Order: sequence, then C-alpha cells, then structure tokens
Amino acid sequence: MEKLIEIEHVNASYGSKLVLKDISLTIYQHDFLGIIGPNGGGKTTLLKLILGLLKPVSGTIRFFKDGKEVPALKIGYLPQMNNIDKKFPISVYEVVASGLAAEKPRFRSYSEVQQKRIEYVIHQMGLEDLQKRAIGELSGGQLQRVLLGRAIVSRPELLILDEPNSYVDKRFESLFYQLLGEINKESAIILVSHDIGTVLTMVKNIACVNETLHYHAGSDISQEWLNEKYDCPFELVGHGNLPHRVLKKHEH
Repeated sequence: MEKLIEIEHVNASYGSKLVLKDISLTIYQHDFLGIIGPNGGGKTTLLKLILGLLKPVSGTIRFFKDGKEVPALKIGYLPQMNNIDKKFPISVYEVVASGLAAEKPRFRSYSEVQQKRIEYVIHQMGLEDLQKRAIGELSGGQLQRVLLGRAIVSRPELLILDEPNSYVDKRFESLFYQLLGEINKESAIILVSHDIGTVLTMVKNIACVNETLHYHAGSDISQEWLNEKYDCPFELVGHGNLPHRVLKKHEH
C-alpha cells in the first residue's frame, strides 16, 4: 500500500512548551486512522502539523502521491462545530461550492464539470431540498453534512475530521458514518475524537496521542493498551452499534 504522509521524529511546541515529542507516523492511501487521546495530549497540534498550520521544531513531514514525494496534498478538513459561524449569510450550495474555490479562476463562474461535481456532492449528502437555505437555518446534523460536502467536493487525497461528535444532531449519526465509509473508497481519512467507542467502530488503525504517539495497527485494541497509553483507566461499554465510553474514578 502506497504511503501518503510520512512523519518522522517530529517535535512541536507553542512558545517554550513542548507539546509533541518525537512523533513518527505513516498514513497510507485509503487508510482510516482514528486519533485518540486525552484533552491537552496534542491531537489538535498533530492536525495543525499535517495541515501546515504549524511548523515542527524538528523532524520532517513528507507528502507522497503516486509513489513520488510532492510539496503538498489536497486535504479536506471538517472542523469542530464550535468553530463555525452560523450567522454568516451563505447558502448550503455556496458552502459546498466553496470547497472548489481554490480551483476556480478568479472572477469566473464554476465550470460545467465543477457545477456537476457540486450537484453530485449535494445529492450524495442528501441536501437537494436545502441547497438554497442559509446555514443558520440548519440543524446540527444538516450543517455537518454541508461541511462534509465542502470538505470532499474537491476529491481530496486526505480528509481530516476534528471531533465530528461535536455536532449535536444525533439523528444523522448513523448516516454520517455510512457516508464516511463511501468517502474512504476515494480518500484516506483521519478521524480525531475523544469518543473512543465510536472511533473503534469505524477505523482501520489507531494512534493514541498523549504528548508522544503510540500506533496500533487494526482497531482491536485491548483495555490494557488503552489504560497504558492514556495513563488513566476507563472502560468501553457496548451500546447498540455505537459503543460509549465510561470513565472509572481517577485522579487526573
């Protein structure tokens, strides 16, 4: 399997505080990587490194396409819900279309091919009846699908999802994860979440980030592995198709 991203011995800091220490990780084509870890452990910092929003103090981050090293990859990004301004006056169609803005010539309309791609993604997300509606009128689940559409409309090599569980509308949760399964056929996916149970039902591989990084091939991880990497004990309890996390009493 061909690699997309190779992170080697990376250290990252904010000012004088070292947040990530000696991180190494390889992400492959069509991978579905779950990144878990305690709050403040460095998950968001790792995303910023991959997105190019933060430069490492040391170490290397390399990108590959078709077996050759390239300067960058096309990356789709679904941010946390609390980073979205729902008061901004923009329609569903315009939000999805904005995912192609970097490919559109300035002061020109989208090409016929691009318009068909936008329409296809709106249909894929089940948003046909909402495409003229302002995003401020949408439920959490509807807005989640709009932002997912924006993130994938450019057919990225990698899709990054930052705490998708922050979307409050649980009615569309099963549909959302079904869509991710379809998207994973075209794009590698990184899903960052504190909801370990949900992550384990979806992903192919696991990385636990808690200042350092521990990689686990496959999602059949043990209770002991989780306790050790989190440095804080908890249990996983199955509940329907989406397990939930139950914390034991601890001192942290």
